[in-house]
Amino acid sequence: MSDEEHHFESKADAGASKTYPQQAGTIRKNGYIVIKGRPCKVVEVSTSKTGKHGHAKCHFVAIDIFNGKKLEDIVPSSHNCDVPHVNRTDYQLIDISEDGFVSLLTENGNTKDDLRLPTDENLLNQVKGGFEEGKDLVLSVMSAMGEEQIAAVKDIGTKN
Repeated sequence: MSDEEHHFESKADAGASKTYPQQAGTIRKNGYIVIKGRPCKVVEVSTSKTGKHGHAKCHFVAIDIFNGKKLEDIVPSSHNCDVPHVNRTDYQLIDISEDGFVSLLTENGNTKDDLRLPTDENLLNQVKGGFEEGKDLVLSVMSAMGEEQIAAVKDIGTKN
């Protein structure tokens, strides 16, 4: 064995899954579900009765949480569906770069510089307008399945 200390800087996660299984019959409106490999928020659930042979079926109508597309899926209610781990984290806005990236302050004082400005016009105008007026803005970042996007803006007052 050597006496040297080894420092590993890796961006790998701990092997935690991006999704977890949940029985289709227990997923409700406003819950989350993975449809066609995309994390979605459920907007409508309808359950059909069991047929002569077979299972009751759940019909999900959901909206992709990142691009807003409407997706549908029909799954037997006794089967498992993938449900994404969805997290919301608040960061303080420090700067907006010319190439459309934001610089955010994390809880532990580091900066996070890998997020683009939101594509939603209303949200984009709130972020840019508030930043230009010199307001202190807190951005809510939604993350699921390895993707992140700015979801909301809060004004916490003006800079001193």
